[in-house]
Amino acid sequence: MALARAEGLTFTYPRAARRALDGVDLELEPGEVVLLVGRSGAGKSTLVRAFAGLVPHFHGGRFAGRVVVAGLDTRRTHPSALAGTVATVFQDPEDQVVMTRVESEVAFGLENLGTPAAEILPRARAALGSVGAAHLVDRYVAELSGGELQRVCLASALALEPELLLLDEPTSQLDPDGAEAFLDLVQALARERGTAVLVSEQRPAAALERCDRVVTLGEFDPDGPPPVSEPRTGRELVCAVEDASFAYGDRQALAGASLELCRGEVVALTGPNGSGKTTLAKLAAGLLQPASGRVEREGRASFLVQDPGRYLVRERADEEVALSVDSQRARQALAEVGLAGFEARHPRDLSSGERERLALATVLVTDPDLLVLDEPTRGIDPERKTELAAMLREQASGRATLVVTHDRVFAAAVADREVSLGGAPAREAVLA
Repeated sequence: MALARAEGLTFTYPRAARRALDGVDLELEPGEVVLLVGRSGAGKSTLVRAFAGLVPHFHGGRFAGRVVVAGLDTRRTHPSALAGTVATVFQDPEDQVVMTRVESEVAFGLENLGTPAAEILPRARAALGSVGAAHLVDRYVAELSGGELQRVCLASALALEPELLLLDEPTSQLDPDGAEAFLDLVQALARERGTAVLVSEQRPAAALERCDRVVTLGEFDPDGPPPVSEPRTGRELVCAVEDASFAYGDRQALAGASLELCRGEVVALTGPNGSGKTTLAKLAAGLLQPASGRVEREGRASFLVQDPGRYLVRERADEEVALSVDSQRARQALAEVGLAGFEARHPRDLSSGERERLALATVLVTDPDLLVLDEPTRGIDPERKTELAAMLREQASGRATLVVTHDRVFAAAVADREVSLGGAPAREAVLA
């Protein structure tokens, strides 16, 4: 018997012109891992939220059909009543945390479920260890990198030992080794504990090897962007970071890092979670100043953060882009990132991938000399990745571009060379 099922599920968000889901039927059996794929905006996150009961209780909107989880009809059952039975990790871990310290964050859900006090900390620490985050136990949440924060949110869900585990882009900010290790753990949970797992992924290669079946919403090309890199390196230096170090309080984030970025080239910055990629990118863009070493920069820099949806402030998509340019140029920028026709949409009504593209338009429209993108493919489907790679290559001659990414397929498609941070000295490779 299915642990969870959707029957004829149709849903439209408030004020939205089209349905987010239209007649979806899906059953999830105990012990199986189901991979959910589809283009950005196809409704993947909405389906995940429906199984969690957040659609329609939290979001409102028009709901038809039926969702049943562990025998409970979600229309008649508040999401809080599903806690413990269902655990969810969302696309934006920054919006999910509530406590200031890592151990307290992972313990929070267990406390809410009334777990015996003697079990809480051991289970929290075991969950952190299972996702490779035991070393973060005493850290402040605000000090974590995007990938480290994602690991903490994963640990919070696993600590609950749910019957149904819902994962929305759970590896989007994890390095490749960390992503594969986590998916191995998810597969083991399904096999050993009988946990049903629904995982939505835009980078499906590793998940495909570990899932029992694949569910597609709309059309989808799983192959992603093909390699299209044609080196366009020039020697006009736009940014030079030399022997730079930086610390967040007592924690050393970067030590002796160097990087050169020239006009006409795209550089991919890779490395494990917590290796200092975002810190180095912020030093290059001028958002941080090094504690030692130096940074020299020519012209204007623009920086796209890992979680740009948190920084959207206007009521319409075109108004968001028009904060720095006129309305005609704003509409053109939206079209360039595949958002033509979205001008009047409220940014909060867009899917995660659509919000990523909107934020990208806000930085591209400024025509910077140095463009820094931190995980720009998070939540974006393979077709859009191909378009983004082509656009960055087309515009490469006018600027220096630095792309922080764990997406190796995208890095190969867009970059002239790769700089890798990690335990060993920085490694550089030419991609052609």
